[in-house]
Amino acid sequence: MKFRAEINVMPLKALLDPQGKAAMATMQTIGFPEVSNVRIGKHITLELEAPSMEVALERVNDICSKVLSNPVMEGYGYSVKEVKD
Repeated sequence: MKFRAEINVMPLKALLDPQGKAAMATMQTIGFPEVSNVRIGKHITLELEAPSMEVALERVNDICSKVLSNPVMEGYGYSVKEVKD
């Protein structure tokens, strides 16, 4: 079975996000003063083969924790759906 994962990796809320702060300052400077608390992360999509949804979820979780995120600085969330060809 083929599955598609949509993954979001974000800086932990307890840590500073210099990229988000810079983007927020720019937005406020050019006329968007209502914007606050900007956090910038990564969005990743991938496809994988697995015998079941349960195995696909386990594999995506392993990929996120071992490859796509730094657990000291980032958290992640994902959704997995079966792909029908």
